[in-house]
Amino acid sequence: MVYRVSYGDDLGIDGALRCHDSVICTEYFRAEHEALGRARELLDRGEYHSVEVCDGAGNILAGVRLQLKLRASVVE
Repeated sequence: MVYRVSYGDDLGIDGALRCHDSVICTEYFRAEHEALGRARELLDRGEYHSVEVCDGAGNILAGVRLQLKLRASVVE
């Protein structure tokens, strides 16, 4: 399954990243742990207002849900 990590400075009303005047970057990973690692790195650096991880089925983790998943991945 392919995992997509998107990050930028603008969130839409539904919590998904939207391209308005800001730049949205997207990176692709083959494994969930790689995508979560990149998301953690982006959040720790604090350079972007929004970071989301999406799997091949279209499930999106962003905001609090992403933070909870990142904490759970440390415990496992």
